[in-house]
Amino acid sequence: MIKASNKIIGLVGGTFDPAHKGHLAITKIAIKKLKLNKVLWIVTKKNPFKNNPYYSLSQRLKKAKEITKGVKKIQVIHLDKRVNSSRSINIIKYLFSRKKLKNIYFIIGSDNLINFHKWKNWKKIVKLTKLIVFSRKGYDRKGIKSTVAKYYKNKITFIKNRPIIISSSKLRKKARLNY
Repeated sequence: MIKASNKIIGLVGGTFDPAHKGHLAITKIAIKKLKLNKVLWIVTKKNPFKNNPYYSLSQRLKKAKEITKGVKKIQVIHLDKRVNSSRSINIIKYLFSRKKLKNIYFIIGSDNLINFHKWKNWKKIVKLTKLIVFSRKGYDRKGIKSTVAKYYKNKITFIKNRPIIISSSKLRKKARLNY
């Protein structure tokens, strides 16, 4: 696990159902543009806003580790049991209190920004971290007009990136068709 310091840490959380090259691409961009020392891919058991994952937790962790193999600044972890929650705010609080991290960049896509105001303690997440929002094709306009962007625009860093066509939803659909 990560050691306490003044390092700048990025968090990319989610079910990673499955992890894919799009996740890796935005992570590499974040490392470079934001000068991050490390990015934690925090694989959660379940997203409270979605149905049960298609792939098992062990399959998702394995795939995430395969994709990030060789990228030393990315660490794949699962903290649900240790934190007793998969909620972002609880994981962030754990990293602050137990791991003594101070500079956390919370990385999401513009698709997540649209409903970010529905997340548990979303205002606290924005207060404790630097919110980094990556462009997602078809979601940027709605993301910029979201409740969070409306009230906390000065606390959000929008990253313009090439459109990432791949998505976990498309990969799951393809897997179901090939099954």
